[in-house]
Amino acid sequence: MKTILYMAITANGIIAGEKDNVSWISQDAWKSYMEIVKSIDCMIIGRRTYEVMPEEEFKDCDYVVFTSQKNLKKKGPKIRFVSEKPKEVLKLLEKEGKKRVCICGGAQINSLFMKENLIDEVFLDLEPVFLGKGVKLFADSDFETKLELLEVKKMSDNLVQLHYKVLK
Repeated sequence: MKTILYMAITANGIIAGEKDNVSWISQDAWKSYMEIVKSIDCMIIGRRTYEVMPEEEFKDCDYVVFTSQKNLKKKGPKIRFVSEKPKEVLKLLEKEGKKRVCICGGAQINSLFMKENLIDEVFLDLEPVFLGKGVKLFADSDFETKLELLEVKKMSDNLVQLHYKVLK
């Protein structure tokens, strides 16, 4: 099974502004995100990301939401809440026949999977904006990961997508 980290980020590594604001993400980046969603079997997100996503986004694929909170409202039929360790969840998804899963935030979830060396590829849609405050790509955690650049794709006049392989 392939595990992909996919994020839109600012030029200084922010994935969401204050109060989880993502209005700075371009339509081209959203279009690229929707293409990724259609190409995967399951999306993995954290509770905060789940809470800020609109309900209409939960119709295109299965979602796994990492949370320790009980009684979260399901925004769609293909949503599963989990509190197990990332490696256990990936084993379960692989057992279910999932071939491509995508981690789409937030910073805590990104760090959990990267720290445990569970990510195979990284796609970063690099937006031409700096934000002074916000949520970083990774929460502070103790890991170092080397990458191999596979592709740089110009998505529009101002948007670039970086595609990396995670070296293990």
